[in-house]
Amino acid sequence: MQYLKSSSPKTGVVLIELNRPEKRNALNNATLQELADYLTTLDTDREVRAVVITGHSQCFAAGADLNELAQLDVVSIQQDQRPQLWKRIDEFSKPLIMAVNGYALGAGFELALHGDIVLSGENAQFALPEIGLGMLPGAGGTQRLARLVGQQLCMRWAMTGEMISAQTALQHGISSQICPTALTVQYAVELAEKIAKQAPLAIRLIKQSLKSIHEVTLSQGLKLERQHFVWLAATQDRQEGIQAFLEKRQPAFRGV
Repeated sequence: MQYLKSSSPKTGVVLIELNRPEKRNALNNATLQELADYLTTLDTDREVRAVVITGHSQCFAAGADLNELAQLDVVSIQQDQRPQLWKRIDEFSKPLIMAVNGYALGAGFELALHGDIVLSGENAQFALPEIGLGMLPGAGGTQRLARLVGQQLCMRWAMTGEMISAQTALQHGISSQICPTALTVQYAVELAEKIAKQAPLAIRLIKQSLKSIHEVTLSQGLKLERQHFVWLAATQDRQEGIQAFLEKRQPAFRGV
């Protein structure tokens, strides 16, 4: 892979590192294409149960590639493949954990918002700086962020481009944990390993249930949750989980 590095630091866990350090990991189309393609491959790999995405210690991703963006006119922007690439990333069905150190700006912030769980280093800073370029976020920044923090804060941050510290991000639910910068990736991998040991089918349905909360009513969401609960009753992993509990041992989930 040209713009990504990949490793398997724990059983069932894949670590993806954005790898354009000379461009501060700016997300050009080629990087997003590579990421979307790789996630599609991992989605069908039964051995992979959780994925961590990170950048480097000083920069997660500093936005879109402006050199690439500057060459696009209205017609080419309309025909751009980026919306479909973002959609493919969003459709990844397994747990996706973001380990954010340093700057997560613009498209980098939007990538972090595609994560199911975000861990941030003490030096993490988030922002939507597009307003300074006469633009607005174009990959879900306003929509995803407003659903996390509410309209007032999102309006302020999108209209000013102000930096959001790791502490503020934690306070408002953008991230779930602040880590020592040098340990952010380690903590994210350990969390991914903990999740990877759980029943894969139940994990997948938990993700589906939670991702639907902004698109359905409460009654529809409760119905969907119950349908998932009933469906899992037919799985061998549910039987294994109950049996292991009764026998006071660790369950061995197989994703069936």
